[in-house]
Amino acid sequence: MALDLKLIFPYVNLTWVINLRIVVTGGAGFIGSHLVDELIKEGHEIIVVDNLSSGSLNNIKHHMDNPDFKLVKDDLKNFGSNWVKEFKDCDAVFHLAANPEVRVSVTEPRIHFNENILATFNVLEACRLNNVRYLVFASSSTIYGDAEKLPTPEDYAPLEPISVYGAAKLSCEYLAITYSRLYGIRTLILRYANIIGPRLNHGVIYDFINKLRRNPHQLEILGDGTQRKSYLYISDAISATYFLFDYLVKGAVSDYEVFNVGNDDWITVNEIAKIVVNEMGLKNVEFVYKPATPDGRGWKGDVKFMLLDISKLKSLGWSPKLTSYEAVRRTTKDLLKEILNK
Repeated sequence: MALDLKLIFPYVNLTWVINLRIVVTGGAGFIGSHLVDELIKEGHEIIVVDNLSSGSLNNIKHHMDNPDFKLVKDDLKNFGSNWVKEFKDCDAVFHLAANPEVRVSVTEPRIHFNENILATFNVLEACRLNNVRYLVFASSSTIYGDAEKLPTPEDYAPLEPISVYGAAKLSCEYLAITYSRLYGIRTLILRYANIIGPRLNHGVIYDFINKLRRNPHQLEILGDGTQRKSYLYISDAISATYFLFDYLVKGAVSDYEVFNVGNDDWITVNEIAKIVVNEMGLKNVEFVYKPATPDGRGWKGDVKFMLLDISKLKSLGWSPKLTSYEAVRRTTKDLLKEILNK
């Protein structure tokens, strides 16, 4: 276990003074695997806990021979499993494991209760029982629901999610806040916008590419195409996450703090569709719209307009490098390259 040098040197940047022992749940997933890459690069000892239900060994196989890396294939829903003991002598936990499919939560809500709420409770219990000092929880912009204020700040109220996924994430936030206050776990809650980039295996860009590969003449678009949301490229998301982790470890957070992690701009589904068509070199593609609600949403529970206020994060000195448009175009290139290399 790393020494708590902050008690001796309160102004020292701990993240370059000592190597931390860190558990990353969901570390074989899209965001998790990119985070593991960064944490390994920074010299930390990493333990990934993942049941590989949505993650992939391919995302982390390049770390398998690293003595500072360990994969524990286990299920967070089972508290009596071996994964709990990995939290012993652990300095920090990044809890990213979750079912990421918002649409699934509408038709199969129990999945999100088990994969998100139950799993998070078990992670918090493991933190409590093993005296873990730092927790970073991956939350979501969906906790805001149909926010009347755009861009939406962290202190927006009332929080009224419109999907079971959003409700589950908000429930997890409240659990994490309570554990922070009761048991002294210093906690960061990061409300991510739509994070995109290489290794992505769900979402609108991924779906469009696969639909157009099956039928290059016609593209089915869920909703009326006017849905507008903010997108953040994975390198920016990881940069923000590690930036805030450094902020946490330096002692800037006494119990818990919430941050939006997103972009300054947003983009419509129609614009995304045009970018994907262009990058695939297609022409004369017919767009077929399938709205699931009278106001043109892609499915019941879909937030139609999302733009996070990231001024709190930017005030600390961080800013995204790519716009939503640039992130979408680069992600399309990334995913097409991955498909060709398979």
